[in-house]
Order: sequence, then C-alpha cells, then structure tokens
Amino acid sequence: MRILLSGATGQLGRALHGNLTRLGEVSAPTRAAFDLAVEESVRQTLDALRPDLIVNAAAYTAVDRAEEERDAAQQINARAPAIMAKWAAAHGSAILHYSTDYVFDGKGRTPWKESDQTDPVNAYGATKRAGEIAIAESGAAHLIVRTSWLYDAKGANFARTILRLARERSELRIIDDQIGAPTPAWWLAEASIRILQQFGDGILFEGRRGGPLHAAPEGTTSWYEFAMAIIDGARERAMPLSVEKIVPIPTSEYPTPAARPEFSVFDLSRLRTEFEISPPHWRDALAPVLDDIAGKAQNS
Repeated sequence: MRILLSGATGQLGRALHGNLTRLGEVSAPTRAAFDLAVEESVRQTLDALRPDLIVNAAAYTAVDRAEEERDAAQQINARAPAIMAKWAAAHGSAILHYSTDYVFDGKGRTPWKESDQTDPVNAYGATKRAGEIAIAESGAAHLIVRTSWLYDAKGANFARTILRLARERSELRIIDDQIGAPTPAWWLAEASIRILQQFGDGILFEGRRGGPLHAAPEGTTSWYEFAMAIIDGARERAMPLSVEKIVPIPTSEYPTPAARPEFSVFDLSRLRTEFEISPPHWRDALAPVLDDIAGKAQNS
C-alpha cells in the first residue's frame, strides 16, 4: 500500500511516520514539496505519488492567530483536505484525517458523541469543521479522527510550555474551568495504526466504519490539574524547576482572542466497541512523554 503522510514534521506526524511503515510504503514530503497553502502543489504531489491512503496530520493550529488569519486557516484546514478527499474519491483511494474537540461549543456536560451537533466557538474550530464537511461530502472512503488537547515531547504544546515556564518563573496561574482529556501524540499514532490494521488490504473506511471517530485517553482534567501532573512528574524525574506556587484561575482572568470550549470530553464508546481499543488513563499516558523529555534533558 502506498501511503502519503502530510504534516510529517508536526508532533502527530512525527509519531505516525515510523508506525505507518508497518503498513506500507510511506511518502512524507517536506512542507516545501507538499505545500497545503498552494492548491496546485497539493494536486501535483497527489498525481505524482498516487497514494492508496492519504494520512492528513497537517493543520493550521494557531488558535488565537486564526481569528485574524482565517483565510490561511481555511486553506490549510478545509480547502487542502477537500482537494485531497476529492482526489481520493476520483482514484479509489482513502483518507484518514485528524480533527479536533474544537468543532463543539463545549457548553454541555455530557461527553460528546460523534453524532452530536457541532457548533464551533472560534475560527480555528470553524475551519476544522469545514474540512470535516468537505471530506464527508467528497465521496471518498474516509475516517475523521477527532482528538483533544494534543501534546508531545517535542514541538509547541501545553506540556512543553508548562515545563519551560516552571523553569523560568516562581508562580504560574493556570485555567481551572476548561475540562478535557490530554492526548499524547504517541498514543494517538499507535491507536491510528491499530485502526488501520483492522482493514487489512480491503477498501478502507467503507460503510459504518467511516465518518468521525473520537479518540482520546480516559479520564477528565482541567488545564490546572494537567499542569500540576506535569510539574509533579517533572519533579519525580529530577528536572530542574523554579516554580513554587501554582494558582488555579477562571478563564475570565486569562482573556484570549479566540474563545475556547469549556467542556471537551469525548464519548469513547465507538472507539472501544467498533475498534476494540481501550484507551489508557490520561495520567498513565503522560508518563512516557515526561520520560522522553527527561531523557533528552539529561543527554543535552
């Protein structure tokens, strides 16, 4: 199977790259060679590589900046995936696409099901939802994996930001009224491979197994509690930190250009029943990431 991976240098793309080689021949062109901001570049790459499976891990993820750069976000998060999906439909290929908890408004208190009404509260979420719709309407065999609070040992993400700030400051103030489930890239990549392996050499994502799928660890937490777990884990691994006090605050005390959903917890029933994947608790899934960061710090 020929596989095209977009976003290979991002935190999820890096985790996927090595795993996907277990399934077939992987092409992971650079951003310059496969520029999602240039529609002709997308088409030319698809025509040249002719993949059986497109794995789209690329995204415009600057949530606040997307409020001012909506067209740029729309291009990466919606128009480019639409081109990929239409190409896949025309050539009998399939597309695995990643989306976000930000397609929901976060106003409920019941875990979000795949069938629940979407209603993004910011431009980033709206562009990701537009990408979902374009893929669903393309006619391509597809699976859209929604995840939440993605992080990794590398790249720009909450976990690494907290560790940097904990080295630099004596006090941190962290939002405590947004609830979700932090998802490490390593686990999402492994879950993705397990999903793909279930289809074998048959037509991917046909019938009831297409559409959206929610994938995240078990359990719920706030950004404050997640930060506490990161810092506690860092101390257990003897990472040098300066922070002495961590203060929980409401969202209202940390205004941002883009609104965030308050409740981003997924119903994982479909992941468990149809794909027989039992996610780890988010605390257990954090440990390998901290081990990786601690190991890199010791070797630097």
